[in-house]
Amino acid sequence: MVKLISSGAVSLDGYVADLEGNYDWSIPSDDVFAFISWRARLVGTYLYGRCMYEEMVEWDTADQRPGQDSLINNFAKIWQATDKIVYSTTLGAVSTTRTQLKRRFDLQEVEQMKATLEQDIEIAGPCLAGNAIRAGLVDEFQLYLHPVVVGGGRRFFPTDMRLPLDLVEQHRFDDGVMFLRYTTH
Repeated sequence: MVKLISSGAVSLDGYVADLEGNYDWSIPSDDVFAFISWRARLVGTYLYGRCMYEEMVEWDTADQRPGQDSLINNFAKIWQATDKIVYSTTLGAVSTTRTQLKRRFDLQEVEQMKATLEQDIEIAGPCLAGNAIRAGLVDEFQLYLHPVVVGGGRRFFPTDMRLPLDLVEQHRFDDGVMFLRYTTH
């Protein structure tokens, strides 16, 4: 069975964006970005809500822009080759390669994907991931912990639950970012 992974950049106080919705503090350095790309190769399907999908759309053509560096081109190619499912009731259509639009997030369908797909699934965005976390479907958390406190905003984890985790991998980058990989009990 493949894993359902929730991954993202997080401030020291647990936020993915500050009170104004900014996440500029989480722009990865080259070595962090190379590591993110390396890990992305292991993912077979991304699950996105509308907002996260709209943030990621640029990767569908990023490698076609003149003068892009190799890190950008590498991640763009990985992202384009990965299946994507977007859950939205308001998005009219999807415009990217290998992408399906679904109107409803179905937890049983995610369980079925975990049982039948051959590569791991990554769920992105705190709202969509929060539903899967609450349902006990997320097997692993991959956090890029940034050395910044933002004081409030959008949290990575739901606030209405307790979830014991086991640290199974860690990596410190030169810029102070920590990669932390946890599994659920």
